Amino acid sequence: MNNCKIRISRRVIKKLWQVFIILLLILLLSEIIEYTSVIYSHTNRDNINNSAQSVLSQTGSRGNEVRQIQSKLKQLGHYKGSIDGIFGSDTKKAVISFQKSCGLKADGVAGPKTLLYLGLGSGSSSGYSSNDVYLLAKVIEAEARGESYTGQVAVGAVILNRVDHSSFPDSISGVVYQSGAFDCVYDSNWGVEPSSTSRKAANDAINGWDPTGGAIYYYNPAKTSNKWIRSRPVVTVIGRHYFCT
Repeated sequence: MNNCKIRISRRVIKKLWQVFIILLLILLLSEIIEYTSVIYSHTNRDNINNSAQSVLSQTGSRGNEVRQIQSKLKQLGHYKGSIDGIFGSDTKKAVISFQKSCGLKADGVAGPKTLLYLGLGSGSSSGYSSNDVYLLAKVIEAEARGESYTGQVAVGAVILNRVDHSSFPDSISGVVYQSGAFDCVYDSNWGVEPSSTSRKAANDAINGWDPTGGAIYYYNPAKTSNKWIRSRPVVTVIGRHYFCT
């Protein structure tokens, strides 16, 4: 009887051990599958990101983005060809011309930074893209750094008022890069990244705050002797800037 009990006991222990091994293998297999899935997900995402980053508008490119680039460059006076969506030699020359005017690397490739400066990007609910906000903030940083917050919003408002005015280009990038409009795009100030305050001021201007009351010009009387700008009707004075129509 005792021997029988011992044999039964050993069988039970052996069976339990087998069950334990099976459960352990199932657990390990589950971990391996989950780990493999995570690795695949990250690899696939990285491949997609790398693919997206490698797709740049350059010589030989075709499509809607090229048409947008050509349209912007024509609006800014750098491109005189047709808006055909084909990135040929004329488009490349226009991109190089624009890049030189902005102090960018003049390689003729419309990469992320060139597109950013052109104001091309995903749309926003306000009708302006995140790149538009960035460009507006850059001007505010370069032109109104040191002014009060209201004075910074006012500079942004002038640019937006020009966008809406029939005498000026109908985009932020068009207004900013219009020949002779803003000297800051050609000097060292343009290399300064916009601060969080400048970005906030840009957003406030886009959201409708206009401390200038509709001004389309401004100037610092201590820095200009231009008779024409000084002859413009002054709407308001904010800090060191006179805002006029």
